[in-house]
Amino acid sequence: MRTFFKAYPNYNELNEKLSWSHYCELMIIKDKAKRNFYETECINSNWSVRELQRQLDTSLFERLLLSDSKNNKKKVLELSKEGQVVNNPSDIIKDPYVFEFLGIKEPKPLLEKDLEYKLIRHIEDFLLELGKGFMFVGSQQRITLNNIDYYVDMVFYNKFLKSYVLIDLKMNKLKAENLGQMNMYLNYYEKVVNSEDDGKPIGIILSAEKDKVTLEYALGGLSNNIFASTYTYYIPNKEQLISEVEKVLKENE
Repeated sequence: MRTFFKAYPNYNELNEKLSWSHYCELMIIKDKAKRNFYETECINSNWSVRELQRQLDTSLFERLLLSDSKNNKKKVLELSKEGQVVNNPSDIIKDPYVFEFLGIKEPKPLLEKDLEYKLIRHIEDFLLELGKGFMFVGSQQRITLNNIDYYVDMVFYNKFLKSYVLIDLKMNKLKAENLGQMNMYLNYYEKVVNSEDDGKPIGIILSAEKDKVTLEYALGGLSNNIFASTYTYYIPNKEQLISEVEKVLKENE
């Protein structure tokens, strides 16, 4: 109880939407900004205790900070007060994405179609990892150009951005041609699939590895919303992520 009253000295601060089990998880978070973030997300996103535990285990707070190009103390304060706010396409991006729920316990060759199949089988967990406002549209969505069929691995719709989100899965290192293909998909969706009320579609390429230099040159001049992130089958090392965040914050002081 001492730990609880230290974290929540004012009983009136407690939110009736959260159970005692929620607070048992929250009160052990020493950093106040981080604790406020998870508490806010529990309320805004209606997380169950299991979902809260999962986001704590996969270090969502640190991953959101490291995924943002403006990862500074202002961003920490924003997350602490408001939680994850989705106003721009970049707000939905994480790096890395964590697929620990697939239960892949050892590094072994996996085909892209097999990864896609596993994600669909665990679609509720995948939607939780993707974040706020995602709805699953379908997999292997066909695009036909000049009598040639192309297939987008997975398509979602984000209700906050009012945009289609196209996801392409790559088992190996990201290549420049992958970005060009995604750019083609986005142009098609904007011209053919989008309704008048839809925003510009968003493309996310998830690969095992990515090269910042390749990305910088390959994405230069493209007007579409294309993002490249990595994924992992294992829960990230918390201490390493925290250390990376502290390093970034120190550099931005």
